[in-house]
Amino acid sequence: MENKVAVVAIIAENRDSAEEINAILHQFGDYIIGRMGIPYKAKKVNIISVAIDAPHDVISAMSGKIGNLPNVTVKTAYSSCI
Repeated sequence: MENKVAVVAIIAENRDSAEEINAILHQFGDYIIGRMGIPYKAKKVNIISVAIDAPHDVISAMSGKIGNLPNVTVKTAYSSCI
């Protein structure tokens, strides 16, 4: 299966989710190009963007695991390039 490049946007509305999010990202670390986390204290949310180069099913698995956490929203944007 060919790899896709994608950006996974994560909004965590509860700081308690941070440890679980980091554990999941660690599981997929071999595919992660880079990540950026922004704590937005005024709105009490954490914004995380993850650039990833992986097969579509791996990206979907990671997004699904993170999205199943309470008070966490995930959206994925895929590049059209291979």
